[in-house]
Amino acid sequence: MTGLEWGAVMLAALLMGLALRIHIGVAMLLAGSVGYIYVAGSAPLLNYFKTAAYARYSIYDLSVVPLFLLMGQFATHGGLSRSLFRAGNALVGHFRGGMAMGAVAACAGFGAICGSSLATAATMGQVALPELKAHNYSERFSAAVISVGGTLGILIPPSIPIVIYAIMTEQNVGRMFLAAFIPGILAAIGYMLVIAIIARISPSDAPAGERMAWGERFRAFIDTWPVLLIFLAVIGGIYSGIFTPTEAASIGALATAFVAWKTGGLKGRGFLDCIYGAATATGMIFLILLGADILNVFLALTGMNTELAKWVVSLNLEPLAVLFVIIVIYLILGCVMDSLSMILLTIPIFFPVIMGIDLWGLDPESKAIWFGILALMVVEIGLITPPVGMNVFIISSMARNVPMTEIFKYVIPFVASDILRIILLVFVPGIALIALKIFPN
Repeated sequence: MTGLEWGAVMLAALLMGLALRIHIGVAMLLAGSVGYIYVAGSAPLLNYFKTAAYARYSIYDLSVVPLFLLMGQFATHGGLSRSLFRAGNALVGHFRGGMAMGAVAACAGFGAICGSSLATAATMGQVALPELKAHNYSERFSAAVISVGGTLGILIPPSIPIVIYAIMTEQNVGRMFLAAFIPGILAAIGYMLVIAIIARISPSDAPAGERMAWGERFRAFIDTWPVLLIFLAVIGGIYSGIFTPTEAASIGALATAFVAWKTGGLKGRGFLDCIYGAATATGMIFLILLGADILNVFLALTGMNTELAKWVVSLNLEPLAVLFVIIVIYLILGCVMDSLSMILLTIPIFFPVIMGIDLWGLDPESKAIWFGILALMVVEIGLITPPVGMNVFIISSMARNVPMTEIFKYVIPFVASDILRIILLVFVPGIALIALKIFPN
């Protein structure tokens, strides 16, 4: 059996392991190790293991991950999600479906200080679901709205998957954040349009709320000042050159910790819960990173990455056909894998293919950044599609009266919005790149 064939066998074994619910990090570690032993022997593998963990975890840019996770934990305990939801509801809650639109806006705002889709969905679900139910929104519709709103955490900077992609492809984290802004805003607008349409078609699912006085709206908006200030400090500091992304994450974590302390969110076990939550999530992500490294080294030994790229080029397919095949593969994988795992597993395979074909005449850096944003947009769909749909799973555990199948039904229109946005970005890459031209440095 050739190395290329053995690589295909190990990838199949990996997918089988995932189907058996083996943790993705462990599955990649096992598949990569067994394949490595077959191709090169056990002694070289043990020699690689001596430095593999240190080589991966000592990367300075990777320290931004636990800091952004800690920032999200402090933001949750500081009650910032509640103030964001109240502000969104105060502005548009009196429209039909307005409270659901406010929940989406709150998800976008919380994603801007959290960086995690799962954390955004879980946190906003605790805040928004009871309020939506109290205002006569159907539980099925409410659960679907929070599930899709949570996906904004993967796009609205700062985003942990964006950081991981940038490190894997050696791109600038700050420029990746900048490129994600407009697609992230378009995603939020698209979800709000879907809510407006559903509210017109099925008024019982999304009734109108009471109009608040302008004074109440102003006070609700003012209550969000910590979020705005933290966001401006973190993102503004990065783009102005005052902070590196890691330094900005440190400032953001410190600022959100102060807010959580002022609001009493760190009393009792609050602080320890924040540290434990960030440490648990960091450990999970770092285990996946190590497993991906072992698997990728094995694939490199087999030459599978380069051979696949050569094979795709030899097919003489149109570049757009290659791109759409990759998108379809992502959509299929999204049904059984979480977003971060997909990025770590597929980017070493797909990235060389994309960089080897001509797409709209883009230069290498622009193409790498554009493809990263496009891949993340496709990956986010996997968070709300069956059978896994991690966001739907999380919200379903909160809305116990609603079967997951019912939530998935209401998610379909939002998925259609996502697909339209993906097609738009494919044919108009400037959506992601225009911000880079406005801020070239």
